[in-house]
Parts: sequence; structure tokens; C-alpha cells
Amino acid sequence: MTAPGPRANSTAYNRAVPSLDSAAVAWVLVAVVAAVVEISIPHFGLIFATVAGIAAALVAGAGLGFVVQAGVFAVTLALCLLLLRPRMVSKLGSKGVPSRTEALLGREGIVTTDIEATVGAGRVNVGGEDWAARSSAPLPAGTRVRVVAADGIVLEVVPA
Repeated sequence: MTAPGPRANSTAYNRAVPSLDSAAVAWVLVAVVAAVVEISIPHFGLIFATVAGIAAALVAGAGLGFVVQAGVFAVTLALCLLLLRPRMVSKLGSKGVPSRTEALLGREGIVTTDIEATVGAGRVNVGGEDWAARSSAPLPAGTRVRVVAADGIVLEVVPA
């Protein structure tokens, strides 16, 4: 009786064990790289490449050819982007971080430095804070004003 040689259990002779050069492993690597990049820099796009890569790996594992694998990858990626991404964005989407000036809209304040209509620059005190302000009409210091809009950190005011 001869004992089996060292090659008897080798993956080179055992088709059931994927080798590192198999297409399924390559697709899994594509999926892992896409997942790592998505986690590092979330954009709601590469995670779908992960899903598509896993689908293509399953097809490759079933022994289907590269054209079918690439087709499954492309169709899965397109379906994910068209069907899942909008739902995820709408559920996770929000207005973001509110600006400091949003809370000042509609509030009243006092002009602390004259606002000139031609230059459009001046200062107002709203809620105990000093803000740059502009107005379409000249407003002298001491005038009560109402905040009607904001452009960045510059408040647009009108007489109250």
C-alpha cells in the first residue's frame, strides 16, 4: 500500500478549493477594496460596488464565464445605484448642521455702526452678539432693525 503523496491534498489538484488566481477570489478582493474605501470615505456609491463584487464572485464560483461575471457585476451595480441609493440618501439625508445665522432670521437688533447703502457695510447687535450687516437703505447707529436674510455671516437687515 502506498501512502498518498504531498500533492494529493494540494489546491492545484482540488477544484473545490479556490486558488488565489481564481475569478471568485478576484471579485471578492474588488468587493473588499470597495468596502474599505467606502468606510474610509463614505459616498454612498462604493458600497454598491461591494454588493456587485459579491454577486459577481458568486457567479464566478458557479463556474460561469467572465462575460457573465462582468454582466452580473454591471447589472447589480446599476440596480443598486438606481433603486437603493435614492432610498438611502432620502432616509439619511438631512439639512445638515444649521448655520449660526439661521436662528437670527426674524429677530430684532440695533445698528451699532452706521450701515451705508452704497458700501453696504455696517455692524448690528442681535441677541447680544455683534454681526456684520448690510441694508439697501442707509441706517444710522441706534436704529432698531429686523434680520431678513443672511449671506454667510453677513446679516441683511431692514428697519424694524
